[in-house]
Amino acid sequence: MRTPPNPGASILAVSPGFLTTVQDLGRDHCAHWGISPSGAADPVSLRLGNLLVGNPPDAAALEMTLIGGSFKFERPSIIALAGSDLGATLDNEEIPAWQSMHVKPGQTLRCGPTKSGARCYLCVAGGIIVQPVLSSASTHILAAFGGLGGRLLRAGDVLLCGAQRVRVSMKPRAVKRRVLDALFGRGPIRVTAGPQGDLFSPDSQLRLATSTYTVKEESDRMGLRLKGPLLRRVADGEITTEGISLGAIQVPPDGEPIILFVEHPTTGGYPKIANVISADLHRVGQLRPRDEINFEFVKHEKAISLLREQEDLLSPKRSLQLI
Repeated sequence: MRTPPNPGASILAVSPGFLTTVQDLGRDHCAHWGISPSGAADPVSLRLGNLLVGNPPDAAALEMTLIGGSFKFERPSIIALAGSDLGATLDNEEIPAWQSMHVKPGQTLRCGPTKSGARCYLCVAGGIIVQPVLSSASTHILAAFGGLGGRLLRAGDVLLCGAQRVRVSMKPRAVKRRVLDALFGRGPIRVTAGPQGDLFSPDSQLRLATSTYTVKEESDRMGLRLKGPLLRRVADGEITTEGISLGAIQVPPDGEPIILFVEHPTTGGYPKIANVISADLHRVGQLRPRDEINFEFVKHEKAISLLREQEDLLSPKRSLQLI
């Protein structure tokens, strides 16, 4: 596969980290072909990181999961880290997340194990350039396409960035603290009623809304398996196979719920008791194994209102400040 010509910077992956991939905002137009969207598990962090370095919101970046990698920059660039805290250093000096900064040729960025959340995005001015698949640069790990040939980042990979003009006089920018607090504050994951909610007993619906669940080790980008009070159906048996939406909470026969995530199957026959609202999907993307979560049911009208509020917060004028 030929990589398109690129006049921008290049980055050497000294070490790849635990699970690092190229991701953009995914391909949400392919479900009718049986292809889930993939893309950033935390799209809000990706969008903010891209705003910090002057990229379009959907520019491709590196998504690092749980343990970050090390990267040597071969040309001047502007970067930002957005998402979980990986204790990053630039030439062994600590650097903050959620703000842009200049990088000089030869400098090395090192990211370690997460101190908070699950995923961090390395956004670079110009974006990471790879051959798009179905109009997206995102890596679909399960289907093994997109990104760097459908695979995880490896040591020795050279990442190409889009054309950029790095201005020495450009002042760094940061995401406002109150915006981060509003977007990533603690609280229950909000859900709307699922299409098969009536297949569960009232006790099960109440149990989902009032209990604490723990993210299991078996969770991945396909789905987050939860451990907690079992959700029982009124009657046994499967429903007719139907389409599945991102964030659907399906319940297999064992009664343990699963939040279907960015690489979810596009159809299925397990009933869905609820669906995570769009405004909280980025918070699901920051959940780690053994994290505890709670759920809160909201009406569809409230879910739409919360998404509008989030989109307003993500505008550059509302979210960024010069530092």
